[in-house]
Amino acid sequence: MEFCNLKDEQILGIVEPLMQNCLDGSNEDNYEKHTLNFTERMKGIVTPDELKRQLSSAPRIYFRERQFIELFRRVDSIAVVWKQRISSCDDELINQAIFKEEKGEILIDHCMIC
Repeated sequence: MEFCNLKDEQILGIVEPLMQNCLDGSNEDNYEKHTLNFTERMKGIVTPDELKRQLSSAPRIYFRERQFIELFRRVDSIAVVWKQRISSCDDELINQAIFKEEKGEILIDHCMIC
């Protein structure tokens, strides 16, 4: 698959479920689900202990709805930006992720919500 050459709608059809699974895994405190679609590089960063640390803040924050903003094409990856809502406040956060094709599979290689 030439991931970077797909139409925007096709790309979103692939990456939206990956991001949803990642956020659901975080909300459920489920490491395996959270990292299911991560590259090995990302799994090296987001270890079980690191995810536990991130989820230990009080009050506990849960990811809610997000709204697609834009995608950016790169030579070997796609960056996607969403407006992200969380449970602890009404602030609008930025959810940005980079998706790469590795061995025919689309994976999350970077994700930051701030």
